[in-house]
Amino acid sequence: MKQYSYFPGCCMEGSARPYDTSLQAVSKALDFELIELENWNCCGSTPFGSTTQLEFISMASRNLAIAETKGLELVTACSDCYLTLNQANAELEKYPDVKKKIGDILNSVGLKYNGTVKIKHLTQVLIKDVGLEQIKSRVVKPLEGLKIASYYGCQLVRPIAGFDDPEFPEFLDRLVSVLGGETTEFPLKARCCGGASMIYQPDLALDLIHKLLESASAGGAQLIVTPCPLCQTNLDGYQGFLNRKFKTNYNLPILYFTQLIGLAIGLSPKNLGMDQLVLSPKKLLNQYFAAGPQTVKGA
Repeated sequence: MKQYSYFPGCCMEGSARPYDTSLQAVSKALDFELIELENWNCCGSTPFGSTTQLEFISMASRNLAIAETKGLELVTACSDCYLTLNQANAELEKYPDVKKKIGDILNSVGLKYNGTVKIKHLTQVLIKDVGLEQIKSRVVKPLEGLKIASYYGCQLVRPIAGFDDPEFPEFLDRLVSVLGGETTEFPLKARCCGGASMIYQPDLALDLIHKLLESASAGGAQLIVTPCPLCQTNLDGYQGFLNRKFKTNYNLPILYFTQLIGLAIGLSPKNLGMDQLVLSPKKLLNQYFAAGPQTVKGA
């Protein structure tokens, strides 16, 4: 069983708890182990990094220094954490003066970072390390008939840390196909959902979400799947606000990609955190999961 250090990030213990629930279940089922990083702290996040660069790199580097002592690849499921940790690595490699300042800061708390940690997003682990063929071999209930829009968000495919085309990514579409689902046209699949601007510019964020839901619906999607916890929160939690603002009637379930994998390989919907989503997928999924072990109960 391959092991990875796991950086959950702040959201996995809050708004993205269903994501953490499902990824833990899927990792066990697919025989790899995520060992949570001891005494981790917030990655620094992109909003913080845009105002206080040195402090942001310090926060990210502390996590990297701890991970380096474990000698394992560092995995996160959060797109923001993935981008932030990779950005810190890039800054330390590119700018010697920054590296020295960060080294002094880390030394003051008894840590050292040599820049050797490789950071992966969970999608890379599942799609590249575990592999699509291995996942396909474990499918017991194909997602036949489900029309799914793959939503990548704007962070995971950005050039600084991206591993797919930044404008036309396809790794999620390939995964959906392997699971037996039908991918739909979604031209805005790599566009921003508004991110944290929902807090301080909600009208702007709602307008962006409106465009995304409009695009996904036009392509015939019955649900949207994403690997980004903030994207999931915005699209899942604010459809009611959006419907009131724009006089629309969207009711598109927003699932984490790990939940889709779990359903297809026969894991219990409850053990995948399906009952913790704002918009319940129960009605939709019960059309495709026949009565018996795969019936969606409590979703």
